[in-house]
Amino acid sequence: MSLVSTSATAIETLADLLEQLGGIDPARVRFRPLPGTATEQDVLDMQAREGRLCELVEQALVEKIMGFRESWLASVLIYVLLSFVKPRDLGLVTGEAGLMRLAPGLVRIPDVAFISWERLPGHHFPTGAIPDVVPDLAVEVVNEGNTAGEMARKRHEYFATGVQLVWLVDPRTRTVEVYTAPDQLTLLHEEQTLDGSTVLPGFTLSLRELFAELDRQGP
Repeated sequence: MSLVSTSATAIETLADLLEQLGGIDPARVRFRPLPGTATEQDVLDMQAREGRLCELVEQALVEKIMGFRESWLASVLIYVLLSFVKPRDLGLVTGEAGLMRLAPGLVRIPDVAFISWERLPGHHFPTGAIPDVVPDLAVEVVNEGNTAGEMARKRHEYFATGVQLVWLVDPRTRTVEVYTAPDQLTLLHEEQTLDGSTVLPGFTLSLRELFAELDRQGP
């Protein structure tokens, strides 16, 4: 499986493409534009025309899936990270619509990401619709429609392009997989505490408090 290169030389059939994408549901791969011909402009056009968020992988538009509880957990993480990052002026925190060009022809949308000022040219806020940004921290909140192969590919892409820390948050098992390298995993359970490692030193978050957000009820 090619993990950063988007060359289609090894892709001859739809089955090849789906395997490269991690065995995802074919319904997530847009037929127009034809797989193998999609560009960054198609990503923007799809969002403007249909309101659909797509990533660009292997010159194909792959629709991003995000359920209600995954979106809620992502928003909680954004709030918590911003509460730590902003007072210290460490950089930016983005959400589930933050398009990023990780490499030529590779556009990903982490559910949550932290980008330090040092990674932004001139320490300035990026202005492009799809900026050249590789975050320090990338977070994916796993949906039941995400495959293990898809998440493995994303993880390898993130580290290959310079991401230092990846969190895979699973609301079903109430666990977080913490990666400091593509295959270097620490599995945290609900009773444990998530920390920012060397990327956000001093940051901590009780996973019990995070996942308790899924049990909220009104007065």
